[in-house]
Amino acid sequence: MSSSDDIHTRVTAPGGVPAMTAQGTPAAQPAAFASVDEVAARFLAHNYVCDRRTATAIHLAERLTKPILVEGPAGVGKTELAKTLAAVLGTELVRLQCYEGLDEGKALYEWEYGKQLLYTQILRDKIGEVLSGTSTLSEAVDRIGQQATAFFSEKFLLDRPLLTAIRAPHRVVLLIDEVDRAEQEFEAFLLEVLSDFQVSVPELGTLRARFPPMVILTSNNVRELSDALKRRCLHLYFDYPSAERELEIVRLRAPEAARGLSEAVVRVVQGVRTLDLKKKPSVSETLDWVRALTILNTDQLTPALAEETLNLILKYEGDIERAKEKLPELLAGKKA
Repeated sequence: MSSSDDIHTRVTAPGGVPAMTAQGTPAAQPAAFASVDEVAARFLAHNYVCDRRTATAIHLAERLTKPILVEGPAGVGKTELAKTLAAVLGTELVRLQCYEGLDEGKALYEWEYGKQLLYTQILRDKIGEVLSGTSTLSEAVDRIGQQATAFFSEKFLLDRPLLTAIRAPHRVVLLIDEVDRAEQEFEAFLLEVLSDFQVSVPELGTLRARFPPMVILTSNNVRELSDALKRRCLHLYFDYPSAERELEIVRLRAPEAARGLSEAVVRVVQGVRTLDLKKKPSVSETLDWVRALTILNTDQLTPALAEETLNLILKYEGDIERAKEKLPELLAGKKA
């Protein structure tokens, strides 16, 4: 896998360029959702339990052309929100996975220097013709400079996630995942993209979005994000769900599991989260546990089986030992 594949998903967009207004701004798009209720219903059809507040934010984000910043602990459905939104809209998901050290070159664009060098070698004779008649180094540099646009054109431009989303010939969903892991300098760079859906390429000028993407940013609260970034976004906070909602999610995502088993797993996970742990189990880990127990061909969570499989929801040995001590109470549905 190439380094570019590690940090983003490329778009394979159909051909055709949408109409632009006389002012050069994107043409109006038909609304994807007629109401908040339609958002919730269409997400539910894709097995995503979307509460009223989240559905309202998605509806408004589309109408106002604003990004959504989703904060909260890991594994509670933030990334899944963007994936489901792309599925609901029937479009591609362009994902930028943030990390410490991420810069513009990996997020926006790079020049394909290897390709430029190859073309230079192939066109060596032609370059000789261009330099014919020059007598000084200065004249040669000036002559080559006049041809610079040939090697700094879109033919040699390598799109990264942000530019991919902006140049897409139709609306896509742009996921900027775990933005809090990137440095503040990169966060400041994002402001132009999120405000105007445009980027500046010195050799080509300003590139504006034909169809502004729907943008979802996620944060696990590794660090505090700037007010400038938050001001440009609609805000959501995803916490661990209630027992009722978590059971609903499990029933949707793991319908093959016995209802009694799902209820027992959710009951134990809800109790485990009340313990003093290094890392609390997420909703995704609840689903892993239910699916694993189903694979083990059981329809009930016995004390022995629960103890054997606690490592599916807890990732630190100290947390596992602490949960084992309270397991009888947790299985009985008592507060730990």
